Amino acid sequence: MKSMWLAFLTIALVAVLADVGLDYAGFSSQDVTSSPSVRLD
Repeated sequence: MKSMWLAFLTIALVAVLADVGLDYAGFSSQDVTSSPSVRLD
């Protein structure tokens, strides 16, 4: 049971770090899919 909780925690940590890292690197969905003629507010 202990290893399952550790796996859940690791998955959550990887997901959060990937989201923050990709956002910081400029790979957010807003940056990737929008063009200069599209205004996203």
